[in-house]
Amino acid sequence: QVQLVESGGGLVQAGGSLRLSCAASGRTFSSGAMAWFRQAPGKERDFVAIINWSGHTLYADSVKGRFTISRDNAKNTVYLQMNSLKPEDTAVYYCAAGAWGTNDQNYYYWGQGTQVTVSL
Repeated sequence: QVQLVESGGGLVQAGGSLRLSCAASGRTFSSGAMAWFRQAPGKERDFVAIINWSGHTLYADSVKGRFTISRDNAKNTVYLQMNSLKPEDTAVYYCAAGAWGTNDQNYYYWGQGTQVTVSL
């Protein structure tokens, strides 16, 4: 059984930072892609960032330059460092593991989500 467990969400003021973590258990994802998506109330789930096994990354335009995705294959963990947060970053953030791509249908495994709230 594969499990992805996110942590690190919370409430932060605009301009602040948060670091999300996603720990995977049950199998190794060293050869696959891991990604972060987010879903704001009343909106669809959107791609945020992705990283492959070699460290190649891709970001949504809305977070480029502010967010950084990284992974530690030895720990089966992926991180999302979020800086210069804006109220529009408020959403539930989901970790996912699967094949490279920005479409959520590329991903086989999902975490339960962690809430990020950015206040003015």
